[in-house]
Amino acid sequence: MEKEKVFAMKFSKIYPLLVQKAERKNRSKEEVDEVICWLTGYDRKGLARQIERETDYETFFREAPAMNPNCSLIKGKICGIAVEAIGDPLMQKIRYLDKLVDELAKGKPMEKILRA
Repeated sequence: MEKEKVFAMKFSKIYPLLVQKAERKNRSKEEVDEVICWLTGYDRKGLARQIERETDYETFFREAPAMNPNCSLIKGKICGIAVEAIGDPLMQKIRYLDKLVDELAKGKPMEKILRA
């Protein structure tokens, strides 16, 4: 998939997939929201507003209040690519989110996911 297509994807379409992935492994929507808010700096109302507005991924991350300074501690592979080696900053943010939800679905404790 081309980068431009990924960036243009509606976050409101991706969000339920992230929640479903977590819920299949007995994690909750609230935990997914916590992970997203930790990464992006949105509060729950801000996250809900972005979903309601049907913003695309690019806008969602561009309007994020503040990426968590500890996001650079997110390491590992998504789709066979190390997230820390992704050169495009927007794609890296998208993959950070993917990685965090993967960790949630794999049963990692929230303190470790949030790099506490």
